[in-house]
Amino acid sequence: MNVFPEARANAVVDGALDEDLGGFPGVDVTSSATIPAAQRSTANVVARADGVLAGVPLISLVFRAVTERTRSSEVDVELLRQDGDTVREGDVIAILRGSTRATLVGERTMLNLLSRLSGIASHTRQWVDVLEGTGARVLDTRKTTPGLRALEKYAVRCGGGTNKRMGLYDVAMIKDNHKLAAGSVSAAFVAVHQAYPGVDVQAEATTTAEALEAVAAGARFLMCDNMSVDLLRTTVMAVRATGERVEIEATGGLTLEVARAYAETGVDFLSVGALTHSCPILDIAVDLVDDRS
Repeated sequence: MNVFPEARANAVVDGALDEDLGGFPGVDVTSSATIPAAQRSTANVVARADGVLAGVPLISLVFRAVTERTRSSEVDVELLRQDGDTVREGDVIAILRGSTRATLVGERTMLNLLSRLSGIASHTRQWVDVLEGTGARVLDTRKTTPGLRALEKYAVRCGGGTNKRMGLYDVAMIKDNHKLAAGSVSAAFVAVHQAYPGVDVQAEATTTAEALEAVAAGARFLMCDNMSVDLLRTTVMAVRATGERVEIEATGGLTLEVARAYAETGVDFLSVGALTHSCPILDIAVDLVDDRS
């Protein structure tokens, strides 16, 4: 079940509003000067491009926080779509009714977060679609925006992707620098397993021999880094031939153009940092509605 990380989201919203308003409670000098406190309006949150939504609950969280800060009348939020929904250009995601001043105070904070998370979900869905039928799943990485990891990984799930580890604390990942420091992949694996016997250990391999060494040491999750399609296929076959139940991931420099070829080598996962570190936002806007007609 894809649970929205509300506690973390509230902390992010508070920090974002502090940035925009200059602290707590802060002030929007333009809206305060030009919009009467009692003025009310209706506004639509509208998709400006096709994509997949993530972060829709943030709309209500932002305007609730703005109302508390500005001591204005509430902005009623009517959600018309939910996370994971596909939207088309022009679709209305939510309707905002209430204080015009509060609506404009919270507009940019809400859009920054909703657009960012929906961009991640939309990009992830592209990978999911490309991998359909191969049996391989797309994984995210720790290459996330500082402070937004829980939300960005939630967005990956909204797009149909799978989360890898949340941080350095929940899964051990033996990479090239750890291998160098420990002397070998097998030495590093043994050291981690002895120090933290209850923690899952994943090991990186760049050659077939290194992959087999890791499996022999006890690794049951392999990250095959920057291998060609042919080398990866050879490595997968060699690992499967050991008879051990090992999950295998392709990682390093993967793109949508080559994703299916890598998936068809028999790997279980493709790990893609670009899901979070370099995806474009989904263009979303707030349009005030003329209620005078």
